[in-house]
Amino acid sequence: MQEFQFFNTGFEVLGSGLLAAGIAQTLKVIFHYIKNKKINFKIFTTTGGMPSSHSAGVIALATSVGIVCGIASVDFAISLGFSLIIMQDAAGLRRAAGKTAATLNRVVQEFVEHHETKPYEVLKELLGHTPFEVFCGAALGVVVAFFVHSLDKIEAVHKLLALISSF
Repeated sequence: MQEFQFFNTGFEVLGSGLLAAGIAQTLKVIFHYIKNKKINFKIFTTTGGMPSSHSAGVIALATSVGIVCGIASVDFAISLGFSLIIMQDAAGLRRAAGKTAATLNRVVQEFVEHHETKPYEVLKELLGHTPFEVFCGAALGVVVAFFVHSLDKIEAVHKLLALISSF
């Protein structure tokens, strides 16, 4: 049976992206708790907020592709290109949609109050990110990608992966 290879493969690339996105979502819960003194695990599954998990995930993925395949590779160019599109969408289109939802919520609420109609379902307003949230997510992604790649140097990690793959 062939030994499972994690490092310098697609598994490292995918693992870095998923880990970075997971860390970003966890940080959102922690930041919400610090700000509001109330834990809210629903934030773990929502979009928007600090830091951008989309940016963290795609930049960790692109950085890992650069580490594994080289920054001159077509693979890196493709992953970086798609990452930039996703980050622009998070800070641009989705943020604008969130602002539109907030305005529409206010208009409908005023209408409901003045015309005594039934309450309506409030639109989600936190859809996108500020440029700073996108930047912080991207920085987190780079750090996570290099951290995951550095684990290749630790023998205990290889033994753990070998043990896991034997099941």
